[in-house]
Amino acid sequence: MCTVCGCGDKVTFETTHGHAHHGHEDHDCGCGGHHHGHDHGHGHGHHHHGLGAAGASVPGMSQERLIEVETDILSKNNVYALSNRHRLREMGVHAVNLVSSPGSGKTTLLCKTISLLAGTPLAVIEGDQQTSNDADRIRRTGAPAVQINTGKGCHLDAHMVGHALDDLPLVPGAHLFIENVGNLVCPAAFDLGEDAKVAILSVTEGEDKPLKYPDMFTAARLAILNKVDLAPYCDVDLDLYEANLRRVNPTIEVLRVSARTGEGMEGWLKWLSGRRTAKMLGVRG
Repeated sequence: MCTVCGCGDKVTFETTHGHAHHGHEDHDCGCGGHHHGHDHGHGHGHHHHGLGAAGASVPGMSQERLIEVETDILSKNNVYALSNRHRLREMGVHAVNLVSSPGSGKTTLLCKTISLLAGTPLAVIEGDQQTSNDADRIRRTGAPAVQINTGKGCHLDAHMVGHALDDLPLVPGAHLFIENVGNLVCPAAFDLGEDAKVAILSVTEGEDKPLKYPDMFTAARLAILNKVDLAPYCDVDLDLYEANLRRVNPTIEVLRVSARTGEGMEGWLKWLSGRRTAKMLGVRG
């Protein structure tokens, strides 16, 4: 159980063979003392009105102590992330951390991507609080997948991903897709050892979403504006979506995609191929 807030009390891993086992039950979830309930007061070091310097409030714990705990948790996570990154670099495996709010179409996009990458070696780590629904969908495409159920935890951390890597049949030069828990707050702060965070944003979510959750879109290297086939029916301004993304992250790359119709998928596959090739060349060099 998390020593700070009690979230993430049990992490369950389901391997590619469908066998479940329980992971580190005493892992530090990284919430930094944030209350995980219906009122998510996540701060990760940013000042939130009325909450103090830590951006959160825990009865009996000072703001200074909250900051100290969060810093320690993130430091521990970064050690695991460094180990994961070294492990993946040695194999020339290109890893992307797919992050978004629930319902953005991450899994549909991933299934479509796997279908279009037929013949390219790849593997998937699926993160959800409960169920193996998404991992089951991935496995039906023929791709190997490990499901991590975080329980009350609201994000994956590098320690969990390291355990999952032990159960994946990764080969040199493969793609590794990490589908994070649907959440635009906590996953922004946690390095998993990936090469890049890819933020998926549905056109149905509202053009101001990047302004409301700037940390996530600042941390992302690429934003996929998904479900563009619905744009004519949602009265949305795609140019405003892009403008707001670049307002919080001037260097972010943006792709307009519909996983359902296939629109824009060629650009996404080209982005993946280019980065995978660069990773493999770096390893050979």
